[in-house]
Amino acid sequence: MSDPGAGKAPAPAKSARRTHIPLGIGYMLAATVSFAGSTAAAKWLVATYPPGEVLFVRQVASFLTCALMILPFTGLAVFHTRRLRAHAIRAVSQATAQTLILIALSLMSLAGAVAINFSAPLFATLASAIFLREAVGVVRWTALIVGFVGVLVISAPGADAFQIGAVFAIGNAILYGSVTAGVRGMTATESAETLIMYQMVLLTVIFTAFLPFGFIVPRWIDGTVMVVIGIANAFGQYWWTRALHLAPASAVTPFYYFSLVWAIGLGYAIWGDVPTVSLLIGSAIVVGSGMFLLWREAGRNQPVR
Repeated sequence: MSDPGAGKAPAPAKSARRTHIPLGIGYMLAATVSFAGSTAAAKWLVATYPPGEVLFVRQVASFLTCALMILPFTGLAVFHTRRLRAHAIRAVSQATAQTLILIALSLMSLAGAVAINFSAPLFATLASAIFLREAVGVVRWTALIVGFVGVLVISAPGADAFQIGAVFAIGNAILYGSVTAGVRGMTATESAETLIMYQMVLLTVIFTAFLPFGFIVPRWIDGTVMVVIGIANAFGQYWWTRALHLAPASAVTPFYYFSLVWAIGLGYAIWGDVPTVSLLIGSAIVVGSGMFLLWREAGRNQPVR
């Protein structure tokens, strides 16, 4: 799920930031529609085209969109960094995560894959504890464990065989959560514009290497859809970042879970997927755990508890 934005380069010193919660919520809801729509379109495409091809075309469209949004304001100065290795590691992790989620989408329902992806904040908390040495108390560990139980419920091992698609979805969530923790550490020295442009460039290079493993010349309508979801994803990332810029995370992040509502609706409308009881219960557990961690984080930032 990255960090675009717009600004002048070199990045200005900390400027006064206006809080506008209603507008921030609007941006977050717009982002969820964009993400859910592009994810549904990607699931539809991978039924016909190799995942590498879908990833490449989508990424090129995202790269060009972000370049048009950022480079006119920053110029090439946006690429100034002393952390090229960290950018490369992040790009490889994200490329792997995006590949895993496309494979998951080809094997399971849209809503199930999206719901499992909501466990990424849980893995981000775990990664922060391991790699950033952030303190994780007993209460937060309990929330993490409960969240992982929710993922297992969504996967519905029960009497049926464990969904193989869920394995890929969980792998995506683990990597996405780890990347989130990594980006948190990189923001101390890297601007949002630098983070997004290195992400765009390096992912484009990586997905270009996927093309020899499978390419089908797309019909014009399918090729158009690939480009559109790349543009939609770029705008979704921008709107998501703007939401966090305009309002506190505790105010806008809960609305990110509307992605699941759109995913359930699209899954039913396009593929006739009826949400199972295990999906609904597991989603409630995962979302509840994520919301609890968010509430705890907001509480930790208060001057008095």
